[in-house]
Amino acid sequence: MSAHCQLTGRKPGFGNAVSHSHRRTPRRFDPNIQTKRYWLPGENRHVRLTLSAKGIKAVDRMGVEKAVRLVRARGHKV
Repeated sequence: MSAHCQLTGRKPGFGNAVSHSHRRTPRRFDPNIQTKRYWLPGENRHVRLTLSAKGIKAVDRMGVEKAVRLVRARGHKV
């Protein structure tokens, strides 16, 4: 599973882990990605979306129909 949100486009950030002695090591900041299953009443079926925590809250606000429309507009197959 790739670490990016289908709705918001959130993806990993990169930076450095800095130790006590101030040595720097490359690291990766992953978003909180969850796989969530929603009922899509317009198509009478379930859809599985890979969303960040912020994306899940956005779906709760806007509704699953609009969210799936936006995900498809981004070019993801649902």
